[in-house]
Amino acid sequence: MNLLDGLFRYDAIDHIFSDSERVQSMLHFEAALSRAQAKVGLITESQARAITAKCRVEHLDLESLSKEAALAGNLAIPLVKKLTQAVAQESKDPARFVHWGATSQDVIDTGFVLQLRRSLELIEQDLARLTKTLAALADKHRNTPAVARTWMQQALPTTFGFIVAGWLDAILRHRKRLAEIKPRTLTLQFGGAVGTLAALSSRGPEVAKALAEGLHLELPTTPWHSHRDRMVEVATTLGLCVGALGKIARDISLHAQTEVAELFEPAMEGRGGSSSMPHKRNPVTCAVVLAAAVRIPGLVSTVLASMVQEEERGLGGWHAEWETLPEIVQLSGGALHHLTEMLPGLEVDTDRMQQNLEMTRGLIFAEAVVVALADRMGKMPARLLVEAACKKAIRDRRHLKEVLLEEAGLRGYLAPADIESLFEMRNYLGSAEEFVRRTLEEASFSQAAV
Repeated sequence: MNLLDGLFRYDAIDHIFSDSERVQSMLHFEAALSRAQAKVGLITESQARAITAKCRVEHLDLESLSKEAALAGNLAIPLVKKLTQAVAQESKDPARFVHWGATSQDVIDTGFVLQLRRSLELIEQDLARLTKTLAALADKHRNTPAVARTWMQQALPTTFGFIVAGWLDAILRHRKRLAEIKPRTLTLQFGGAVGTLAALSSRGPEVAKALAEGLHLELPTTPWHSHRDRMVEVATTLGLCVGALGKIARDISLHAQTEVAELFEPAMEGRGGSSSMPHKRNPVTCAVVLAAAVRIPGLVSTVLASMVQEEERGLGGWHAEWETLPEIVQLSGGALHHLTEMLPGLEVDTDRMQQNLEMTRGLIFAEAVVVALADRMGKMPARLLVEAACKKAIRDRRHLKEVLLEEAGLRGYLAPADIESLFEMRNYLGSAEEFVRRTLEEASFSQAAV
């Protein structure tokens, strides 16, 4: 099914995980293996060149390869068979050394790692773009007053810049996580039948080192056939990242509700409409990101469950990764790319934010009054007094400040000027501006380090 690929995925990453690119990545391994063996003197340069020349996906019939894989149990077995035949058509001598010393899992796992490396490069590029966009948004709105909401209810005043800084701070952590896992996960898989490289006698580690260098991959201490923590770490890291993207999408979609109307995805022809309601402006990018955030945890759990593999080579658990891991990468890359493309055009209605701050007729400053009173009469008496005033303001549909100015119980504790000051927005934003400043500083450092 491909009709929805444009909605949920990113074509550049989808291309990396296409059938042809999957096979080509496996062929890159086979070509690099022959060159590594030539480098250490196990085969000749001419033999390596003969094998490398046939390591092109266009030389293979992918439909035939798929049918044979269904019988063989994996793609590598028919792939090696066809590659050997292709090399033998030119010369039987080098054909003897195709896939020499390797096993199916070596070519499949390392092929995936090569695909993963290319995908993570694109994901890191979009995370860098997203960082830049969010930093600009937080900076622009560092002093824009907005409602902070807890449990879906108006709570206290904040700034929109502080809200965005929270999003940005999470993205910065995910950029660090991805950078940290790359040396551990972009790692060569080469162990032969059971991980000992026995077919290469004592030359196995030497070939592995040359192979890792040729593919520009990390060389592991030991082959990792049935130890899948590296692949699971990729899955869980992307799962965490998409969870953070989902948080951003959830916030934006809540702010886009008709009754709130503070944020809107960019408007353009054919975007966000309804098949029956002409007035609708749906947050379609948020929907895509949230869909990924719903789907990916289940996929991550599949990969986690696949970790418990049997002895030196797993049965079933390894196979469960083949489609699950690419789907995690593709959905993650798609969600990230769509959000990164949308956010520069995000519409922010600052007037509406101000209107929403005034909607409760001063109730949003109730905590500020309690805090001011607590030092003078004790926290519990202050809370009870202000709570009673809030109930009266709600019942009479009056502004809380008016009710408090009439409250006899405040006399001697707060002067009218004090009460007026407590309902001034700038006086109850706490350290919001400082937190925005810190986050922007961290973002600037992060961008400079790229």
